Amino acid sequence: MTEPKPVSGARVYSETHGHILRIVIDNASKKNAFVPSMMEELSAALTELDRNPDLWVGVLCAEGDHFTAGLDMPRFFGPDAEQRERPEGNIDPFGLQNACSKPVVTAVQGITFTVGIEMMLAGDIVVAADSCRFCQMESKRGIAPLGGAHFRFITRSGWGNAMYHLLLCDEFDAAEALRCGLVQEVVPHGTQGDRAMEIAGLIAKNAPLGIQVTKKAGRAYIEQGERAAIDILPEVRETVFGTEDAAEGIRSFMERREAVFAGR
Repeated sequence: MTEPKPVSGARVYSETHGHILRIVIDNASKKNAFVPSMMEELSAALTELDRNPDLWVGVLCAEGDHFTAGLDMPRFFGPDAEQRERPEGNIDPFGLQNACSKPVVTAVQGITFTVGIEMMLAGDIVVAADSCRFCQMESKRGIAPLGGAHFRFITRSGWGNAMYHLLLCDEFDAAEALRCGLVQEVVPHGTQGDRAMEIAGLIAKNAPLGIQVTKKAGRAYIEQGERAAIDILPEVRETVFGTEDAAEGIRSFMERREAVFAGR
């Protein structure tokens, strides 16, 4: 088997903006279709977000007019497919194994197909441009979703809405995604990235340990039910009470000023 040629310009890169890590999908000439190296780079960026104590919030976005057309199928499943394994312990971009503990705001635009939907649902908040076209079309290709749509679609939008779109494999717009709860805001095309960064900035003003344990407790409920969400409360208390940030929160309230948190 010949070694696959690298795809020119196909990459995922990241930028640090204070406590925010902006992660950018960049293969715009191919509608941001993913090749294996891009999946590897996305995993590495999410791992950096998860492990770096100075990074508190992530923003996932894409260059060009489209978020992603999905996987470059021959590069993953063709006769000359690239065989790559995610380094052990790295964050899974779909959050099916190792999930990112930090909040992730995703900005989507234009074509947002298959793994694009699954990546945005692996995050926490989605800002959609009014140009969005969504489709979970795997079953039209004789396969089925493997990146989490089979359950996250249901938890976000309910059984009927999820089955309607998963079974029809239809294309729907941003207004429908908002109605279903798949996205949280719809904004004019071209402004979705700025709005996602604005939301991330608002999150980053809050105490990061409190934000992270809130996400962890919420995931406990989604994954294991109400009993697990109750049982995690002692960990929530232990994580936040007695911290410098808790003291700063009380002090700032008494002094009638905005709190400045340190993540300790």
